[in-house]
Amino acid sequence: MIKTLLTRLDATGDWLLPTLARFTFAATLAGYFWASALTKLGDGFFGFLSPSLGAYAQIFPRAMEAAGYDATQLGLFHWAVVTAGTLAEFILPALVILGLATRLAGLGMIGFVVVQSLTDIIGHGADATAIGAWFDRVPDSHILDQRLFWMLLFVTLIVKGAGPLSLDRLVARRLEM
Repeated sequence: MIKTLLTRLDATGDWLLPTLARFTFAATLAGYFWASALTKLGDGFFGFLSPSLGAYAQIFPRAMEAAGYDATQLGLFHWAVVTAGTLAEFILPALVILGLATRLAGLGMIGFVVVQSLTDIIGHGADATAIGAWFDRVPDSHILDQRLFWMLLFVTLIVKGAGPLSLDRLVARRLEM
């Protein structure tokens, strides 16, 4: 009886965990990423192609300071990174929520959060309180503590996939036909 119960619980986790991970992401983090992306848009419909001054300052704080906060002094590399980062902040969360290319989107989100964290630490000079430490009985640092929970969501999606309520599932069914 216990073995049967545990087997059913394992099977439940195959659909419940990724569904809850995507719901949790949509309910807590998607708005955070989209709001951040909106601050990086330039004017007009194609504003993502002409990122705002704030976009450069957020992603390349030291380079912007050295350039006197004149983004025209930065090169093509800086523009490409800022543009790709802005697009990633819109597209990757949308893919996670829709459950489309979810494993790849989860991997992309992990890469994004790692770069974001390194930028906060190295580029913006985050202090020890913001960085935090693991195993210190204080679970509220913005970088190591909070972002570890974010990573758990993304790893769950990479390992388990999107779950049954997803476009990935619909695509897989279409391909089976």
